[in-house]
Amino acid sequence: MTQSTQTPGAHTALDAAPAQLPVAVIGAGAMGSGIAQVAAQAGHPVVLVDSQDGAADRAVAKLAGTFDTLVSKGRVTREDADATLARITTHTTRDMTTVPPVGLVIEAVVEQIDVKRAIFRQLEEAQAPTTVLATNTSSLSIDAISGEATTGHDAALHGGVSPALAHPGRVLGLHFFNPPALMKLVEVINGAASDPDILAAATDLVRRWGKTPVRCTSTPGFIVNRVARPFYGEAQRMVADGIVDAATVDLALRGAGFRMGPMELTDLIGQDVNYAVGESVWHQTGQDPRYEPTAYQRDLVREGRLGRKSGHGVFRYDDSGTPLDATPDEDLAARLVGGPVASDPVARTIAMLVNEGVDLVHRGEATAEDVDTAMKLGTNYPKGPFEWLAEIGGGTVRAQLEELDAAYPGGRYRPSEAL
Repeated sequence: MTQSTQTPGAHTALDAAPAQLPVAVIGAGAMGSGIAQVAAQAGHPVVLVDSQDGAADRAVAKLAGTFDTLVSKGRVTREDADATLARITTHTTRDMTTVPPVGLVIEAVVEQIDVKRAIFRQLEEAQAPTTVLATNTSSLSIDAISGEATTGHDAALHGGVSPALAHPGRVLGLHFFNPPALMKLVEVINGAASDPDILAAATDLVRRWGKTPVRCTSTPGFIVNRVARPFYGEAQRMVADGIVDAATVDLALRGAGFRMGPMELTDLIGQDVNYAVGESVWHQTGQDPRYEPTAYQRDLVREGRLGRKSGHGVFRYDDSGTPLDATPDEDLAARLVGGPVASDPVARTIAMLVNEGVDLVHRGEATAEDVDTAMKLGTNYPKGPFEWLAEIGGGTVRAQLEELDAAYPGGRYRPSEAL
């Protein structure tokens, strides 16, 4: 990690007691309102900001209903619920220069880099030099957001580098997972210019909020959304190739300890959402074949088969969200698992997950411990890539990848140098 423009004393801003550290959350959608809840429950005054009239107020009203339910179940006291809600105020504006002065801003708006850049430039103009500016992006470059650099697909879309922020050292990523109030993981992402003291203070702050922070450089997709790409991609490729049907590949992976199969999970996430993240990672890696989205998923999106929310994705759903055509072939699953790696959904998927985790650490972008923690907390995997590596052995994983690379040449299955 390199360090450039620093703001003197900026690292002390996040060390203040909660009551003395006001937080602004930009975007009152599910993620923004959830992050606001987390900060308010930790004792911070929070201003929830949205550009649409009434959006922030509706989010707080919905949050009040959530607390009513929690109180009725005895999970929080009425006093604590009321105190948390009292700490949240709302602000409606399209001009971020009107956001009240705070010590920390967390942006949680649409995943469009030009929108985020505009927000951060306005925030820097109006907020104090010590205010820390964080983005909840799930895959976009921290450096591109701060205007430090942009390459490849982003450059083509947005005309190159935007004017850099005057103090890019105070910009970092705080990637929460949905729903923020329940999910423990937060990825703390550093850009090339991020101040190490601010990163350390943000990591401590996240921990004080009751979350588990992991650190990562601003690599495409960070830890979770990069390492997880093969979980979806391998299943989609096997189904498209006619090796196995969607319900059966899900059954095989659930049998290996995954909470959900990849096909049902992408239907739950939304095929369009999952595809967009995959495409972002692919473009940011220079269209590396390892991350190329599948034609199978692209066709689902083009056909409007987005998953549960549209009633039809990989599977069809009734009004209650129950799949109508997801009956697996148990005999087929039993035959495939333990067979040749190219037709074994479990071995094929785990080999690729291990390869991704090992490669990320080999590039110096995260630690092995943080990769394992992130994948178990962020995706509910039964084990982390390095736990699987220790169990299976690097030689076996490499041999499996070489077998896949021979069967499907082109670079997707190239083993990491670290193997």
